[in-house]
Amino acid sequence: MDAREGCVFCAIAAGREPAKVHYEDEEIIVIDNVLDWVPVMLLVMPKRHMSQQDLWSDGLVARVGKKAVEMGERFCPGGYRLLSNFGRDGLQSQEHGHVHVIGGIYLGPYA
Repeated sequence: MDAREGCVFCAIAAGREPAKVHYEDEEIIVIDNVLDWVPVMLLVMPKRHMSQQDLWSDGLVARVGKKAVEMGERFCPGGYRLLSNFGRDGLQSQEHGHVHVIGGIYLGPYA
């Protein structure tokens, strides 16, 4: 696993930082997001450090996407969103590539 010094997601994937883990294999980890804007906020990410752009260009994105859908179906049976933020203007706060699974509540404009 490639780890980047100072990356909290790399530290979580390596077991050096705490997180509530919902799934883990050799390449992927799924954790609770520390943000709690909606009832379900999960992060699905590769264990090795890569940017959002690299994640979406790498063959691993298919496995990450499949796992994100599985987690959405498991934790948000009424519906969910998959979201990736790219760059500062896109509200990306972590350099380590990841996909958000959000749901557990109606996500429409009149919620």
